[in-house]
Amino acid sequence: MATTPDLQKSLDDARADTSFFGHPRGLATLFFTEMWERFSYYGMRALLILFMVAPVAKGGLGFGVAKAGAIYGLYTAMVYLLALPGGWVADRLVGQRKAVLYGGILIVLGEFCLVAPSLTTFYLGLVLLMMGTGLLKPNVSVIVGQLYTKADGRRDSGFSIFYMGINIGALVSPLACGWVAEKISWRLGFGVAGLGMIFGIIQYLLGGKHLGSAGLHPAPAASPADDRRQKRNGAISAVAALAIFAVVGVLGGSGTIDITPELISNALGIIMVALVIAIFSWLLLGKSWSPEERKRSGAILVLFLASAVFWSAFEQAGSSLSLFAERSTDRHLGAFEFPASWFQSVQPILVIALAPVFAWLWLALGKREPSSPTKFTLGLLMVGLGFALLVPVAANLGVSPWWLTGTYFIHTLGEMCLSPVGLSSMTKLAPARLGGFVMGMWFFSTAIGNFMAGRMASLYESMTLPTLFGTVALFALGAAVVLALLIKPTVRLMSGVK
Repeated sequence: MATTPDLQKSLDDARADTSFFGHPRGLATLFFTEMWERFSYYGMRALLILFMVAPVAKGGLGFGVAKAGAIYGLYTAMVYLLALPGGWVADRLVGQRKAVLYGGILIVLGEFCLVAPSLTTFYLGLVLLMMGTGLLKPNVSVIVGQLYTKADGRRDSGFSIFYMGINIGALVSPLACGWVAEKISWRLGFGVAGLGMIFGIIQYLLGGKHLGSAGLHPAPAASPADDRRQKRNGAISAVAALAIFAVVGVLGGSGTIDITPELISNALGIIMVALVIAIFSWLLLGKSWSPEERKRSGAILVLFLASAVFWSAFEQAGSSLSLFAERSTDRHLGAFEFPASWFQSVQPILVIALAPVFAWLWLALGKREPSSPTKFTLGLLMVGLGFALLVPVAANLGVSPWWLTGTYFIHTLGEMCLSPVGLSSMTKLAPARLGGFVMGMWFFSTAIGNFMAGRMASLYESMTLPTLFGTVALFALGAAVVLALLIKPTVRLMSGVK
């Protein structure tokens, strides 16, 4: 086993490498790992709700929209929620390198479970995908950070390059997976997504030598006793979770309770609300916090709630807006009808085009740059206006694709105001001893937003589309008004954080 000096030299050598556009060669390995993982995730997500509602005669599952929306929201929420235990497993048990590998393998298994013609394997596939993404997604980013020292001026640029890999994967996957799924076979579309993750794993293993010792071992505990305590608590939590699953399975199998996706989704909603109340009660009322930390926790709460509302509208791209693309939008280019899932590539294209513009804009504004709460308000305003744009045409059939493209454009403007700003704000507002936890809370707000997006989509057939889209628009615009009134108080709570 390599000694600590050997490990440090290996990491120093990896950091000193400049062969990937002036960055460590290991960044290329992680770039393509994340690109293929996002190819798998967004390719599968573009198909998921369309596959569930497609008639059995056409290769789908024949689910009602209400059931499909509940499952979609449950899946996309759990993907983000499981990033919290996924990070803990890497930190305390296996290290980030193995966590990424194990996560990739679970993702491949999950995608190919979706290929199998069985409802049991469908649900098993979703569970494996949740677990795999929870292991891979947070930890690959951690390894990127370890390729740079904190003082390395290339660090932010490296993350920007890495972020481009995310968007390239998200751009290409709906085109490839969507074509195969809608023109040949839904299940083969999931197979293409799984094949992409296989490519990602292969190049990850081959390129591992360029990572040095980054992420190779779990972080050392403060003491052997602390290490034993953390592992014991982790084991107890895992056993408790398995016990709950077992009890629910037995009760469902015996007919004592009727376990449905809607029931599980409702339970998850209650659990998430309880967690939010418990966590922020601790942050705001706990005796161990200083007055400044309490104020900043108040600002985090405001931004957390705004983020959840934003993502509840934005993430309907893969649910209600996908259904609108399939059922109400004219997708003909001459005699060719392109797949509805291709619309999922519009936003990544816009992100790649607009991200440099917004990066320049904030710098150009200088001292006039809006505060974080102001940018969040703009984000909510944009996502509300995007849905409002569709209200006049929502009841029509054969709607021009430019209406949906316009909605995605306005939504992406909102994303540029909120998403990167939120990540930055959390790192500034978090108490030093809770940096990782508060970043996990940011992803928790995304999980809540995804959950709400799925539940809103479940109403697609139970109310008219102008009413549904109008309600979402009013919800987001109302939140924007409330946040606008809270800008000055929230800035004061931020206690000097720019």
